[in-house]
Amino acid sequence: MLNDINDPSELRQLTRAQLPQLAQELRSFVIDSVARTGGHLSSNLGTVELTIALHYVFDTPNDRIIWDVGHQTYPHKILTGRREQMGSLRQLGGISGFPRRDESPYDTFGTAHSSTSISAALGMALAARTKGENRHAIAVIGDGSMTAGMAFEALNNGGVHDDINLLVILNDNDMSISPPVGALNRYLARLMSGQFYAKARHVGKSMLPGPVLELAKRLEEHAKGMVVPATMFEEFGFNYIGPIDGHDLDSLIPTLQNLKHLKGPQFLHVVTKKGQGYKLAEADPVLYHGPGKFNPAVGIKPAAASKPTYTQVFGDWLCDMAAQDSKLVGITPAMREGSGMVRFEQLFPERYYDVGIAEQHAVTFAAGMACEGLKPVVAIYSTFLQRAYDQLIHDVALQNLDVTFALDRAGLVGADGATHAGNYDMAYLRCIPNMVVMAASDENECRQMLTTAYQYPGPAAVRYPRGAGIGAAVDTTLEPLPLGKGELRRQGKRIAILAFGSMLAPALTAAEKLDASVANMRFVKPLDVELLLQLASTHEVLVTVEEGAIMGGAGSAVSEALAAAGVVMPILHLGLPDRFIDHGDVAILLAQCGLDGDGIRQSIEQRFGRSAGQAAA
Repeated sequence: MLNDINDPSELRQLTRAQLPQLAQELRSFVIDSVARTGGHLSSNLGTVELTIALHYVFDTPNDRIIWDVGHQTYPHKILTGRREQMGSLRQLGGISGFPRRDESPYDTFGTAHSSTSISAALGMALAARTKGENRHAIAVIGDGSMTAGMAFEALNNGGVHDDINLLVILNDNDMSISPPVGALNRYLARLMSGQFYAKARHVGKSMLPGPVLELAKRLEEHAKGMVVPATMFEEFGFNYIGPIDGHDLDSLIPTLQNLKHLKGPQFLHVVTKKGQGYKLAEADPVLYHGPGKFNPAVGIKPAAASKPTYTQVFGDWLCDMAAQDSKLVGITPAMREGSGMVRFEQLFPERYYDVGIAEQHAVTFAAGMACEGLKPVVAIYSTFLQRAYDQLIHDVALQNLDVTFALDRAGLVGADGATHAGNYDMAYLRCIPNMVVMAASDENECRQMLTTAYQYPGPAAVRYPRGAGIGAAVDTTLEPLPLGKGELRRQGKRIAILAFGSMLAPALTAAEKLDASVANMRFVKPLDVELLLQLASTHEVLVTVEEGAIMGGAGSAVSEALAAAGVVMPILHLGLPDRFIDHGDVAILLAQCGLDGDGIRQSIEQRFGRSAGQAAA
């Protein structure tokens, strides 16, 4: 049945009785597809029935569906003409693991960061009203994404518009399907989403005297309160329906059909289960959240021991430093596993704080703790710190508070693509007064930099890439680096390459063929100006290399320092180009950007001539 569906219009030709079979086929296809390519699994298995119901009831793409985060959209992609492309998922030149407007008209809004869907859907709903167009805007948001302030800002704004076609669906996969989500609740959901109930509420508002109307409203809220978790969403101005079983098509479809005919902001609460239909993922949805390739019949086998990742280096350092200093507290915005804080939570539960998907709150929360003499460490992906930029400046740096930022996933991140790449932190951090910014070139230096940042009595950030490093031996002591000091790693002639962070290894490779000097600069801010001027005075050409945006990045800092010192000399800045870089293997992407050993050498030779190693032009 699935093979005959190439777009939702064909899905809508099926009978209701055929949909459970389609759901079974779709779920099997998702499992087999992710097993071959890797990707997100648990979240996608949880949205199979919901995806079918939405495309069955609504006239997509005329009706807009906005998927929050978007890592649960594989069923959506399969049903909207991309079934045959799933073999290229998250691979170079293939389709994205998240919704993208330039990929399909059914991807009505690009997502990958959380909590943006309600704002976007509200904007689309009001735009339709302004243009006189009759279409629905549906935001599908998970319970985790509802922890972010932006979601509540959108609810607060949306609830005042009673003449728009806006539906917010809370996909609650953290709540168990308890007795209220049964036959009685299914009946009540249909009743409350039906026309009779809606008209009765409208007539009641216009006919009942004030005190009687207020009593009726209180009785209604009390009645709903017996079968729903809260009436908070009603206070925002939304008509709340649910919770209903998100895997029960006989509950989903009639409820959605009823809601389709209601005006004003609607809120549907559905309960789903991560990993639904695949026992291994149901048992451990975290393990199967974003697996690599695996055998569906066997499941994910424990990986063989290999060199530690930067994330593991951070996790070990955090536990070691916490054992030494009782003032240390660890903060994560819902990324415990991703940031390597599982063991820290186990060893120091009273000093571990997961604030939910709320990056802005996480940073200001850390600032408040720092004001009281604690030493907070905020473990956060580079791309997610972007969401708390005002708090970083206004609440931490302006007050020069002692907060350490551990920036995981700095630079390119591979299969997750442009939305998750940490390409901009060096540029957006180094312009902030009081900040110290470091870039780790290997695993041991990462640990040293974390200690340096922690001991610095002000805001400091350490950036490190995703995955494993070069395999450097990690010293288990907690020794800091000299603040603002780099090191000369190779003495050469005429050309000096200034490498920042992960670019040290390819810079050394390029230098061997060019007979160039190589400096491991370590600090983006404060820059080692003494080392810089020494290299400028003894070389004819300077080259900066960074795994970050060239514009405003570490290379720009070097040029600014040279200009301030009145030094004029040839300089070449290498880094990530001024464009968003798609998903693919990191090594291939870096090579395409000219940031592997050969690429660095070729860029230098192209700029300064093929005999650059012998005589700089």
